[in-house]
Amino acid sequence: MGMPVGRIASFVDRERLWSRHMALGRIGTFGETGVNRPALSALDGEARAQLVSWGRRISLLPSTDPIANLFLELPGSQPELAPVLIGSHLDSQPTGGRFDGVFGVLAALETLEAMVAAGYRPRRSVVLVAWTNEEGSRFAPGMMGSAAFAGARPLEPILALRDADGISVADALAGLAAGEADLPRRPLGFRPAAYVEPHIEQGPVLEAAGRPVGIVSGIQGKRTWRVTVRGAEAHAGTEPHASRRDALMAAVEMIAALKRHLDDPADIVRFTVGRLDVTPNAPSVVPSRVVFSIDLRHPDAGTLLRLGDGVAGLCVSAAGRCEVEVEALLHDPPLEFAPGLRARMRGIADALELPWQDIASGAGHDARHLALLGPAAMIFVPCRNGISHNEAEYAAPEHLHAGARLLAETAARLAEADDDEIRELAS
Repeated sequence: MGMPVGRIASFVDRERLWSRHMALGRIGTFGETGVNRPALSALDGEARAQLVSWGRRISLLPSTDPIANLFLELPGSQPELAPVLIGSHLDSQPTGGRFDGVFGVLAALETLEAMVAAGYRPRRSVVLVAWTNEEGSRFAPGMMGSAAFAGARPLEPILALRDADGISVADALAGLAAGEADLPRRPLGFRPAAYVEPHIEQGPVLEAAGRPVGIVSGIQGKRTWRVTVRGAEAHAGTEPHASRRDALMAAVEMIAALKRHLDDPADIVRFTVGRLDVTPNAPSVVPSRVVFSIDLRHPDAGTLLRLGDGVAGLCVSAAGRCEVEVEALLHDPPLEFAPGLRARMRGIADALELPWQDIASGAGHDARHLALLGPAAMIFVPCRNGISHNEAEYAAPEHLHAGARLLAETAARLAEADDDEIRELAS
């Protein structure tokens, strides 16, 4: 492309980008700055409708697929070529903030706004995507939309998943579709030329280094489980301890055994029990059933495999008189993003005079699944004190602007690349 580096980035509007973050932050708001916007909920539908409305103002073409991934397309001059895909997600954690996921979607929208404002028509189509259920807080596991899109998980079992209220994904999709009847439907999945996902860091590294952008080297591995412990209800004042089948006490023993097994003096292992549901959850009743989650992460594939393979046995050994079922939900090995694409992004950041650094991601992202289809990369921007999945989550307007500028210029360069250049990005 003959256009000088920085031309598209110069049309990225910092104030518009910030105001749209604040607008979406009001959908599902709680407290002063918190956001609770569950996947496939009415609030999710409201956020999607707002995104489509913004896109239509600049003649972007909206569409959705069988898992409700949402797309806004800026058609290229050679639409038969594989498109450039950019974006992230709109759903939040129950106690989320205004920037996780949303920044990637709005940076992608701002990229398309900048291209239109510059009078630039890309060679390849450039497509914004908002992935369905990245967080996994309503339907587990997360990254559901991108996994189905990339073929990492089949669609039918996903549709059968249910939330805590017993609502299936299929039913939730039907409810969402009723409000999006005017959106064209497209088949599930296609192979993009490349995928770039911007995101807040969700850690303290960039802020401590004083750098506005990070080029993400890869994502550490992750394994998750759902553990169901079954005992028997009994009166708290009359049932002897010797005969109790206390599901909560058994779960506590399991969690303690897992903590000992996963203890890591180097503090590299990440082990979390983030959810624990107790039945009947009454003060004077011995619990009959407990369901808890296990989230295990590590950057080394062999270590993740070895540690994770011990989880089920430890739970069974600590169950006592209770019964236990350990259901493996997810096993994603560590991932390295496309070296050539990352090198290209470093060069663009230098040309834009954006201080950058390479950085690894401790959190999972939809880019993991898109890396199965071709060159993929991520852009991180700092978040204050590294806080995320929290009402206090905050990213400064100037950092959001920097990340969007890097995305816009990267997407423009990718949109002009021929197939040989795209292939080189993977190496």
